[in-house]
Amino acid sequence: MTPDIYEKLGLFYLGREVEKNGQPLDAPLLYDSSSLTTHGVCVGMTGSGKTGLCIALLEEAAMDGIPALLIDPKGDLGNLMLTFPDMSGSDFAPWINEEEARKAGVSREEFAAAEAEKWKKGLAEWGQTPERIASLRQKADIAIYTPGSNAGIPLSILRSFEAPPAEIAEDRELLAERIQSTTAGLLGLLGIDADPLKSREFSLLSAILQHAWSHGDSPDLAGLIASVQKPPFDKIGALALEDFFPAKQRTGLVIALNNLLASPGFAAWREGQPLDIAKLLHTPEGKPRLAVLSIAHLSDAERMFFITTLLEEVIAWMRRQPGTPSLRALLYLDEIFGYLPPVANPPSKPPLLLLLKQARAFGLGLLLATQNPADLDYKALANCGTWFIGRLQTDRDKQRVLEGLESASAGRGADRVALTELLNSLGKRIFLLNSVHLAEPQLFTTRWTMSYLRGPLTREQIKELTPRAAATATTAPSAPPVASAAIPPTTSTAPAPDLPTTESGIWQRANHDAKGTLKPQLGFKVRARFSSRRPAFETTSDYVVSVPLSNDGQPAWKQASVAAGWEDTAPPQSQDGTLFHTPTPSILQSATHQLWLNEARTQLAENLELSVLRAGSVIAEPFENEADLLVRVKQSQREQRDESIHRLREKFAARLRTAESKAATARQSVTREQAQARSAQMQTAISVGGSILGALFGKRTNILSRAGATARGANRALKESTDVQAARERLAHAEEEIARLEAELTEQLANLTPPLPSPTENMRLKVDPASLTIETSGLWWTA
Repeated sequence: MTPDIYEKLGLFYLGREVEKNGQPLDAPLLYDSSSLTTHGVCVGMTGSGKTGLCIALLEEAAMDGIPALLIDPKGDLGNLMLTFPDMSGSDFAPWINEEEARKAGVSREEFAAAEAEKWKKGLAEWGQTPERIASLRQKADIAIYTPGSNAGIPLSILRSFEAPPAEIAEDRELLAERIQSTTAGLLGLLGIDADPLKSREFSLLSAILQHAWSHGDSPDLAGLIASVQKPPFDKIGALALEDFFPAKQRTGLVIALNNLLASPGFAAWREGQPLDIAKLLHTPEGKPRLAVLSIAHLSDAERMFFITTLLEEVIAWMRRQPGTPSLRALLYLDEIFGYLPPVANPPSKPPLLLLLKQARAFGLGLLLATQNPADLDYKALANCGTWFIGRLQTDRDKQRVLEGLESASAGRGADRVALTELLNSLGKRIFLLNSVHLAEPQLFTTRWTMSYLRGPLTREQIKELTPRAAATATTAPSAPPVASAAIPPTTSTAPAPDLPTTESGIWQRANHDAKGTLKPQLGFKVRARFSSRRPAFETTSDYVVSVPLSNDGQPAWKQASVAAGWEDTAPPQSQDGTLFHTPTPSILQSATHQLWLNEARTQLAENLELSVLRAGSVIAEPFENEADLLVRVKQSQREQRDESIHRLREKFAARLRTAESKAATARQSVTREQAQARSAQMQTAISVGGSILGALFGKRTNILSRAGATARGANRALKESTDVQAARERLAHAEEEIARLEAELTEQLANLTPPLPSPTENMRLKVDPASLTIETSGLWWTA
């Protein structure tokens, strides 16, 4: 098998098709990536090859430029980083299982060389070259994140108490679900098994989060502790707070939360990169990433807290994405056991159910794996359109899987007896693929993975795979673009704990990312529409316009620039060690600002422009960086590609159905003509036998009559034989037509080329003077 057979646009190379008797076929198993938007589930006992199949699928996602979040409770998924294009023993040596080398009675180096040769041979048998491994490493970034640990890249989860974005805050049902899951996760971390309807702790923390988020506040853990001690409300429901949960009885919850905050282990949860889904899925340059979220080192309560928090962040990210029929990203949970049970309702279950029901519309596919099928909620998994089923250990497991398949195949007439036979025939690395996108279930054997499957990684190995710069880096919020001030230094500068005092009504903002001495610029809060004619594009929003001040303290209107939206320009009022130029007194006075406000509308209408990035037909949002734009460009190209593939398949579908109908008719004709030919041959044989007997014992007239009948029977048999041959020729012609159409479709699919990446360029938008509304003026301090 060569790459030109399996390297198809939008298709994942998972293995080879297998006959029902277990005999592998030459045909590759290629699965449409867009089919995974309807989610997938992979079940199989230990040793079935489930991990290898899922890693192969994730490799294919990376090859297709699709990012993924990989929740890794066992430590196996870090193997995705063990890819060695050179296939040398020295590459494998640091990662081999030394216990296996000792059992084999060979040295570490010898075992590593044998493993390298084994992997090289295995890949070659599946038509995969070292160049494909190099391509995998080039197309996607792979990183291991370790929440609550610095073994890999640490993740901070303090954002879990941040006010949710507008997409969730404005949806009462989503907001209630987020409050409930966040509260349940936090109480689980404290070891409190709280019933939402009976627990006072649950009701109190929920009410505190509801109050904080409704006011746009984002409390940290210390803030939650203070709110438990002195809640910002007097009643919970219809009861007074002191009647519902007296202060003395709240002490136990306060101590539990404080112990968590003071715990040395919890300190690691406050360090590292923010839990930002967009930044996990792509590098700062826009390259897709497989983000392995390793949680093997966490306790069960910590795992539940992290997974619940992650799922809520995924929902918030998902809500901000435009709808798409193409696969945008994958969320893979390597062991779903305990997080989606059939009866209990752990904190992780509501967000998982929501994602299974709604994520498809946003191009997010879930892939859930387990070796314990009897402990899953198959009513929920009925939302999964793709099932990969490996060898199962017990009849109970098989029956539960069949129940899930019947639910997922509602209306498709799943044959329970046939499926049972297929499940009983599965061997190692052989899986049954049942999909709502396929006409019938398909057996296949999994391909050799490009990643070296050495088993779970140790903490030290994760450290070795993680660059220290990435492990210690934290992500700082990006500063809005601003023009540099034109005012020269004045007579003095001095440290200032607060911004220089202005007259009432003049707002001030300091660029929180600027260092050193800050200088004032004139700022206006405006609402405006910016547009261009070619290509036709417009955007309307709230902005801050920054206008440098000249040497004499007057606005340099022609250098006016749009800085950012209002909400983006509200950093802290001051920072320790910040220096501010002593400004000209007049710019701190409201009378001066009133004069500038009177002049601003005319001046800004003439001079104001907004520059946005553009890549081909995709235009960036204001202040969107190049990396984020390229992510959207790639998604747009994937949608165009999938649409082209869909149209091409639709074009051939009717012709293939006609050819298959002719083939079915021809098969029936062959069967019918063969039956008639056999009947004619039998009649001829009987006539011949009768003629011979008549010749021996009959009269002459009878002999002549029987001879005529025999001749007619022979002619009839000859005709039927000719009809059989004609029917066979018609069947062969129909089958040749089917093969020709399939080959033509395959060729045209192969000839579809991905769109060439468009270079980015700046596009200048002019302000529409009639839309310009100036709210107020102030000072924008920056370096």
